[in-house]
Amino acid sequence: MSISRWCRGALLAALAVSTGCGAPGGRGEDAAAAATGFTDALRQGDGGQACALLAPRTLEELEKSERTPCDRAVTQEQLPAGDVVRKVDVYGDQARVVLADDTLFLAHFSAGWKVTAAGCTPRPEQPYDCQVKGG
Repeated sequence: MSISRWCRGALLAALAVSTGCGAPGGRGEDAAAAATGFTDALRQGDGGQACALLAPRTLEELEKSERTPCDRAVTQEQLPAGDVVRKVDVYGDQARVVLADDTLFLAHFSAGWKVTAAGCTPRPEQPYDCQVKGG
């Protein structure tokens, strides 16, 4: 195998890895920005802004379960409000953003990334347990 063929193969492999499902660029950065925007709003006590970053079904489920408008319900949940992104995984229109003290799940809508679940903690060999999630 010639050096140029090897270099081309290595470049293609690097591109495949960098554009794979777990890649942090582009869509991953946008998902991370939405997640940290949500937690920033919580930290500032801005329930309205936090609710604007929730997916429609998640917002609906939160209001239904708490029997109060979203802007009050989301702040009453006392969700972790971390801002350090440790990992972002993007799978098509779904993303998982792992922060220093929380894991959020997001979905991509025409208006951008929205939080579908927050306050999530992993459980061994089971789905995450999330404080706020869609129905």
